[in-house]
Order: sequence, then C-alpha cells, then structure tokens
Amino acid sequence: MIPVRGFEGKTVAVFGLARTGLAAARALVAGGARVALWDDNPKTRDTAVAEGFAVTDLTTADWADFAALMLSPGVPLTHPKPHWTVEKARDEGVEILGDIELFARTINAASDHRRPKIVAITGTNGKSTTTALIGHICAEAGRDVRIGGNIGTGVLSLDDMHGGAVYVLELSSYQLDLTSSLKADVTVILNISPDHLERHGDMEGYVAAKRRILANQGKGDTAVIGVDDDWSGRICTEATAANTRTIVPISGSKAISRGVYALDGLLYDAAGDRTVQVADLKRARSLPGRHNWQNAAAAYAAARGLGMSADQAGRALMTFPGLAHRMETVGAIGKVRFVNDSKATNADAARQALSSYPKVYWIAGGEPKTGGIEDLADLFPRVIKAYLVGEASAAFAATLKEKAPTAECGTLAAAAEAAFTDAKAAGKDAIVLLSPACASFDQFPDFEARGEAFRAAVQAIAADNTTEGAA
Repeated sequence: MIPVRGFEGKTVAVFGLARTGLAAARALVAGGARVALWDDNPKTRDTAVAEGFAVTDLTTADWADFAALMLSPGVPLTHPKPHWTVEKARDEGVEILGDIELFARTINAASDHRRPKIVAITGTNGKSTTTALIGHICAEAGRDVRIGGNIGTGVLSLDDMHGGAVYVLELSSYQLDLTSSLKADVTVILNISPDHLERHGDMEGYVAAKRRILANQGKGDTAVIGVDDDWSGRICTEATAANTRTIVPISGSKAISRGVYALDGLLYDAAGDRTVQVADLKRARSLPGRHNWQNAAAAYAAARGLGMSADQAGRALMTFPGLAHRMETVGAIGKVRFVNDSKATNADAARQALSSYPKVYWIAGGEPKTGGIEDLADLFPRVIKAYLVGEASAAFAATLKEKAPTAECGTLAAAAEAAFTDAKAAGKDAIVLLSPACASFDQFPDFEARGEAFRAAVQAIAADNTTEGAA
C-alpha cells in the first residue's frame, strides 16, 4: 500500500466503494487522514463495514467539513450529468480528485531519493497489452516494477515507493479526468478513436481527457505518441512543436523518418539518418497483428525512455507471455480453437481481432457502444457466422443482415455452444472468437468476468467432448 500524504488530520469524502474507493480509503487512513465513506449501493456499503470502516451518509453530511472528495472513476463527473456528490462538492468548493491524483501528490511530496520512475499509458485500444509489455521489459531488465492503475491492482494498493522502483500505470480517460498533478517520466498515447462519448460529452471532451496525461512533463521526460490515427497524430505534431520534452512518434503500420515503427512485422528504431532493425515481431507469438506491433513499438520506445538498451528492450519483446482476455487462446477441441478477446469493448478493438484471422465464428454483443459495429462492415466477409448476446443482439443482427449469417443466442454459454457445434460440423480448422465490441455491464460486472465465463463455457464444452481432446 502507498500511504497518501497531504491530508493528515483532514477528512476526505470517498464515494464509490468498489476496488478503487476502498483502496483509496485504506491509503488515506494509512497516511493520517480521516475518511467519510459512502456508496449508492447498500451491498457495497456493507462490504466497507465488513472491512471495519464506518460509513457516512453523504446525502445529509456537512460538506464544509471535507477537504476533498475522492471520486471513483466510474462515477459521472460531467456527462451525461454530474453525479449528486459532484454537485455537492462544487457547491461547497470541495476539491474533486481520483486515486491517481492522490498517488501523484504523494509522489510529488516525496524526497528525491524516494521518488520512483513513472510510466503512464493511455489510448483507446491496446493500453493493457502495452502496460503489461512495458512491465515485462522492466522485469526482464531486473527493475523493481509495479504494474497497476486501470489494469490489475489499483495504484494505491501497489507496494510503497522507493527511488529504484518503476510504476507502470494504465490510465483510462475516466481516471485522467480526475488527475491534475501527475508528472510521468514517460507517457504513452497509443491511439485515439471514438469511445466513452456518453461520459465525455463529445470527441473533443474525450481527447481532452487523454491529453491530460502529458501535463506537467518537462525537459528530460519522454512522450511516446502514436501517429496511426488523426487524433493522436495531431497531438504528436503539437507536442513536437512545443519542444518541452522528448517526443517519440510510433507506428504499427508505416515507416517514419524519426521514432519507432513496425513494417510488415519488423520493428525499427529510426533516428533520421540511421534506422536500425531491433526485432522480428512475427516471431513473437503473443504479439500478432498490426495493433500489437504498435503496442510493441510503444513499449520499446518507453523502455528506451527509461534508459534501457535497445538490445534489452528488443529481446524482452520476444518473451512476452501475452495478456489475459486479449486474443487469448483458452482452449482447443479437435480442430476448433477458442480465442478470448473479451477486452474488446468497442468496435475498434474488435477490429484488431477480426483482422487477425481470415475466417471466424464470431461471438459479439453486450451493452452497446455508440456507433455499434457499422464501422466493421469491411470485415464482415471474414465472419462465417455471428452469435449474438446481450442487449446489442437485435441491433447487431440488423447491421449484419444479408452480410453474414447470425444467431441471437442470449447468453455467452449458449453462443459458445452454438459456435462450436457449427465449427465442428464444418470439419475444418476453425476459430471461435469472442470479441464483443461492447461493454460487459448488461450481463457481467466487467470484461474480466465475461472472459472467465467464456473460459468456463469452453471447459464445459470440452468436458462434453472428451473424445475429441482439449487443450
């Protein structure tokens, strides 16, 4: 745990008592603060009480007593409308912040010999893979690395800091909205495409949240920025013109004169008059496809920004074991392979998986995102059949009409069973791909739970087909 500094003897309201909120409460108390905890969900409040916390009804509390409101990132800050706690805090002039901001202030208050290195990663897609990949490179180089934020462990639950540590943090736009003083030694903006517009109001609001990751960097810091889409490419151009830090452009699909890029699976480090090949990513089994080549370019550039050698970073890319729920093979029955891409919570993420296989039996659906799957129309010829689940089923079926056969299956288990039955009957090597292009919240608490449900469904199918063999 990282004890939060700066609120000693003061009371901080904490709203949202899931993983982030409770971790923040523990860290605030460890740092000498008092906390007033609340959640709209009685069951979540009960969880906090069971841990030994007292809860305070923030609907009737005197907000003048609070030094700050620690808001969990999933709670609406501005859109579709501010949460009632946000309105109360603003009415009383109470500062609103998140767990990443608490972490940042604690780091900023530390003496120089205790201050760790910080790598902060954001983007619409590829954040988790890139975060895990940078962490892997650091570990292979013998660094004391801690990985967290929007992936795995909440930032304040990570081990406490020291000067030799490296914190590698995945940051969502929700978290960045609540962050103002984070100064990262290395930042990464992978890519930007429409997502979470209901939370940020419009594309400009979403991009503004992403850009906050660059705030507070200066000379000696490094910003790694993708140039494969217009939004992040524009940010890279503007940041380069500002000349306030080292900018490293990255691409997963084209040659660039300066920066790190992958072309046809070969990774290059380009410095204008000198370009060096550093890795053959086609040999990295856990990094298939152009999207992963961009992730690898970003991770390599970030590692170099931390002072690692090109050889160290390049070699570590080849031993990356992969990330759960991201194009993860979870089983094979006979000729049918099951791929779990539950982390594909929007169409752009699903595009990356669909582009990686010539033909698939596609399981999709869930809580729909703005725009649905219309932008994937060029990939529909790869879909042998689509098995649709959750709230998006009818809309997805309408989009796919006359372009690919569909079956509205309702549940993930039913979809997996139906896809296997059809794939087995075809008698050929086949891929059953879960890549939902949707949020999970209609049927599951998060994409991890959805991915584990898919894994369990595959195991159940394997148990019923033991004569085929499973792996």
